[in-house]
Parts: sequence; structure tokens; C-alpha cells
Amino acid sequence: LPMSIQKKMNDRLKSNFNLDKVKSNSWRKPRFFKLQDDCSTIWHESRKLRKVPSRQTFSIEDVQEVRLGRHSEGLQKYAKDVPEEQCFSIIFKGNRKNLDLIASSKEEASQWAEGLKKLIKFSNNMSNKQKLEQYPSCFPFLGSPNRVRENPHLQVCHINTNFSFFLDSEIEEFYKLLTKREEIDVIFNKYTQSELKQVKHLNAELLIHFFNFLFSAKSEKHMTKDGFLMYLQSEEGQIFNPAHSRVCQEMMHPLSHYFISSSHNTYLVQDQLKGASSTEAYIRALTRGCRCVELDCWDGPNGEPVIYHGYTLTSKILFKDVITTVKEYAFKSSPYPVILSLENHCTLEQQKVMARHLREILGDMLQTTPVSGKDSADLPSPEMLKGKILIKGKKLSKLEHNQGSNITHDVETVSEEDEAAEIEDESVKSQVRKNSKAGGNFNTKLKLAYELSEVVIYCRSVHFPGFDNAKKNQTSFDISSFVESKALKLVQDSANDFITHNMRQLSRIYPAGKRTDSSNYNPVDLWIAGCQIVALNFQTPCLQMDLYQGMFKQNGHCGYILKPKFLRESTSQFNPMCVIIKLYKHFLQIISGQQLPKVNQDKINSIVDPLVKVEIFGVPRDVQKAETHHLNNNGFNPMWNKTYVFDISVPQLAFIRFLVEDYDGSSFNDFVAQYTLPVTSIQNGKEFQMCLEVITWKHAHVPYCYKWLHHFQMAGAIFMKLGTRFSLVD
Repeated sequence: LPMSIQKKMNDRLKSNFNLDKVKSNSWRKPRFFKLQDDCSTIWHESRKLRKVPSRQTFSIEDVQEVRLGRHSEGLQKYAKDVPEEQCFSIIFKGNRKNLDLIASSKEEASQWAEGLKKLIKFSNNMSNKQKLEQYPSCFPFLGSPNRVRENPHLQVCHINTNFSFFLDSEIEEFYKLLTKREEIDVIFNKYTQSELKQVKHLNAELLIHFFNFLFSAKSEKHMTKDGFLMYLQSEEGQIFNPAHSRVCQEMMHPLSHYFISSSHNTYLVQDQLKGASSTEAYIRALTRGCRCVELDCWDGPNGEPVIYHGYTLTSKILFKDVITTVKEYAFKSSPYPVILSLENHCTLEQQKVMARHLREILGDMLQTTPVSGKDSADLPSPEMLKGKILIKGKKLSKLEHNQGSNITHDVETVSEEDEAAEIEDESVKSQVRKNSKAGGNFNTKLKLAYELSEVVIYCRSVHFPGFDNAKKNQTSFDISSFVESKALKLVQDSANDFITHNMRQLSRIYPAGKRTDSSNYNPVDLWIAGCQIVALNFQTPCLQMDLYQGMFKQNGHCGYILKPKFLRESTSQFNPMCVIIKLYKHFLQIISGQQLPKVNQDKINSIVDPLVKVEIFGVPRDVQKAETHHLNNNGFNPMWNKTYVFDISVPQLAFIRFLVEDYDGSSFNDFVAQYTLPVTSIQNGKEFQMCLEVITWKHAHVPYCYKWLHHFQMAGAIFMKLGTRFSLVD
């Protein structure tokens, strides 16, 4: 860190701070917290009997945000007796629980919150090159002598760990041993032996200038081995195309032409039967780019609607709290529209309360009138709806072009079919009907308040009547929901009709009710038919969510992905179940790994036996997999050098997943890490096959060819250490 920031952090956070950690009304205990010397790691005290040292720290890069005040559910529930200015929360990325803390004074809480925010901002703004230049990144195993001695990776380097400190020369030698990559040395040396004429090239010179440490190498236009290694670990050397890290697709098509990141039962943080409901679940989904969240609304006490999974033991949260949370976090990660999918079980009075909260809390964010200047027959585009929130729900009358009919009544009924179209869980649906009959009300039509109907504009929930009927009698504003089994059957039996339907109207797919453990189905099986709102349980880390995150990693992580042309054009005859398209050959070489993490953190000396699996997902014809052999006790520098060829017919709908596992001969392999991305987002060198120019390397001349450089691309956290080669040949 810059010296000015380091000094401030030293003054503020590097001495032991006694903070109260809060978990419940009965669990509030003092714990020591301290910023480590690297200014990127926080150590905290643990009093567990079987504590693991590695679990007493967390990295600044693991923190999503820091909230000063009572701005988490935990502090709102369990710290009402403490002044708000003494409270703050550390919100982690992923599914890790929040850390709710109470300081002894307003000044102390502010120091921690503001100090951590500065560290997070500085870390987020650092380039890969800057991160690699930082001392902890260059020396990942350095620290106290005890930590170094305990590290099993050093045994691979044959390093004598009987020391108390490093000299400067020893640090340099230590660094060379830790970063030695024989496979890269071979390639580097191969090209440094060339005797080609030096030719100036702007991009080549920029690479040399940006990635070289030595001034002499920069001035002589030489690329050093360290500079080359730095390049491989930069964004330019990643397997994921950096151009796809920003919004790069046309955003003026109708909403129905996009895949939309969507969450099922968003309020749940665990299972579907007795798990907790939380506004934090909405925050996590929205900050991960989710653009369609679900709200199951029921009558609550004191006239306030609540959200929970009906007829289960899941906890309840206030509807107005969820809407307030949505307003605050809807557009922090993406400016494009958010859809609130309402499953309404409320009485008329509480429906009116819902409508009032939506209008008063969301204000101008709520889209309740047609977008001006748009053809009323089609859905608007994400660009037209930037910063807007749409409501998906039932509507009293069919949406007309003029939108100007004067309805004087306060209440109308909605057909049983349209009501069922909104209730996803079969057990809830049957219980609603059972209760209706038990009360002597055999007319199961639901009464819908006019006020709630009026906030629905572009996403009217309707029963799916069949493809022909939908084409004749429904508009582009009508949206149908399908349980996964029904949707998959439509894909199997009528894929082309389903694709055509999804060109004009939105379809929402949701998990089967039997998935009470919050497991997920494969979203690719529905994307290949053009289904836009494929809702998954975001709280469950699994293969299916890996694919989901891989899909929405592209286009700037904005939550909207433009569908391929053959899923948008009305003349398309594409059928994913019977593909008649030429094959593309993809050559992939798994070269090596470096510094793979231990799986079992409880065992200090455990070392992984790594293997790599490569899985292709897409249309049924393209699904395939391959795997390397495992290497015993080598997480430090495993080398496989295995080449595979994959024939892919529809790369626009294909995904590649790299999976690292720890081999276990007696049971299932242990998961180490994974990285998933769309095949079309792979930076593979196809457009760079031509040898463009020649540049000078240290002591030699080497042909400068993008295709060759990208043989050694890095992907993601674990695969930053895994070289890949991916070429596309017609």
C-alpha cells in the first residue's frame, strides 16, 4: 500500500481492538480484532476448543462491503440497546455469514468502518499487475518464521526452514524458487534462441513497457522472463476475454431477446422448509447481478404483508423491508431493469398496502406506464428501462395499446388458471384450494385489488394455454411460469415452438417443489430453447450455479445476455435436440498448475493429489468431458501436459468448466476449485493466427504472435495458475 495509507492503517487498526461480536439476543461476546502487517488481512480472536489458525483470518478481498450503523438484520434484531453509531457490519462475498460488531465508542466504530472501506476501495481499484507487485502476492508463503516452517510447499523446493529471518538476497532467491515454472521456461527459451530481425510494433512495445520490471529491458525493448510471467498472470493473459468484462452487447432489443439472471424464492438463505428468510438474501442476489427476484406475499400482523414460503416453517420478513432493500441495492451492480416477481396470497386490504409500499418506497423507479416512443406491440429494451423496476403479477384486464380505459371498480376476480400460473409450489397450491373448500368457498377465483393490478405493466402473469393459443390470444406482455419438468418436456417434444414462443414472450422456469433442499436443475437445458427467466436457488453452491455464474460473467456482469440470432429471428428453424450445424474443433491443452490450496485445512501437512476435469455443457450433442491423471502429493507445481479435442456444434450455447479435484481412491474426490465460462468468451487467438510482427526478447529475437502468447492463459483464482490452450478451427 502507499505509505500514506499504511501509516493511517497503522495508527487506526493495527493494535488489538476489543469489539463485541453479535450473533443473537443471548450471544454477544468480546473478541480481539487486528489488521495484519500486510494491510490486507484481518486477524480475529477465536475461543473455540478446536480452533484452526487459518480460520481466524479473512482477506480484504473477501469483503463485499462495510456498513456503519444498524444496517444488517442481525444488528437490527439484536443490538437495539446500543447506540447505532457504535455498530457496524462486515458483509462477505458469497454465502459466508455477516460479521456484526459493536465498538466501544462512535469514534472506534467509524475508524474501523472507514478504514476498511478505504482498504476495499484501494484493493478493488488495483490492476492485476499492481496486485502481483504487492509483497504478499509475490511471496505467498512468507510471514512469521513459524508459518514458513509449517508450510508443506517448501518441502518441494528443498528449502531449509531453520531460520529466523530472510536477507534481501535470500528473499530474491526464495522468490525465484517459488515462482519457477519449468514449462514456461521451456517455451521462453525456445523462442529466445530465434535469430529473427527486430521489428517495432506498438502493442509489443506497450507490453514490454507495462510488464517489465527492469528499466534497462524497457529501454532496449526486451521482454524478460519475469515480465513474461507477469503478462501471463495479467488480465491480458486471462482465458476470459477482457472485452466481455464490460457491457459489449446491443441492449436495444426487446426484453424477450435476452437471458435474464433470475432467482427462485430469493428471500431464503437455506432450505425450502425450515430455513431462514432474510433481506440479506436479496442484497446478495442483486449485488451478484440478479435482475429478477421473487417475493411470496402473505397476510402479516398489524396489517403489514410478510414474505415467506407459505405453509412451511421458514421465518417471515416484512414486505416493506424487502422493497426498501430492493430500492437501495437494485442498481448497485447493474443499471438495467429489475423484475419483482410477486406471488400474491394476500387479502384485499393487504394487497392495497403492498401497492402503497411499492409506489411510496420505489417512487420514480417503479415503471407503471408504457415507455414513451416505443411500439406498444413489443416489449421495451433493457436500455429503455435503465434504472426501472417492473412488477410481475396478475392484472385485472388485458393490457391494451391505449392503457387509458377508466375502471371505476375497486375489486375484480382473476381466473383460477391465472392464479395457478403464479403459485409455483404444488403443495402451496393444493393447500390454498383445500382451505378455500374448507371455508365453503367453492369459487376459487381470487379477488385482486385494483391498486395492485395497476402497478403491473409489462409482465402480466398468465396461464400457459399452449403455443397456438398463446400466439393467437396473448400479447408480448404476458408471461407464463413453468415448473422445470414441464419446461423440459416442452424442450424435448416441441423445442422449435418453444423457441418461437420465447422470441415474443417471456417464460419463467422454476425448480420442482420436491427440491426442498434448495438444489437446482441444469439451466443450460432451458437456455438452449430460449427461456429467459430461468430461476435458480442462489443460496446453493453447486454445478448448476457454476454454469449460471459462468453465463452471466459476460456482458459486464449486467444480468442481461443477448440471445444468439437463431433464438431471436422468426425464420429460424433451430432445434437443439436435432442440430444440423457444422462442427467446430476445439483444441485444449492442460499444461500445469501452481500452488493449489489444501482441501483439508484441519490437517496442517495435507497436500492435494490434484487432477483436472474439463466438462462441456450445451445442446445434447455437445455435452462431453475429459480428465487428466492425478498427481500424488503435489499441489505446488503439478504438470499434466495433456491435450484434448472437443467437437462442438453450437458454441454460442456451449460452456466449458474446469474442475480441480483432490483424488481419493477410497471415496469421492474432494472439490478444490472450478472455473466456468461461455465458449464464446474464451480468448483463444483465432483472430490472431497471423504472425503480426517481431519483437526483441532479452538477448534474442522472437516472433511476436498473439496466438502463441495465448497458449498460456490463466483463468480465475485457482486457474490463474493453470495454463490452457484453446484454438478454434472450422
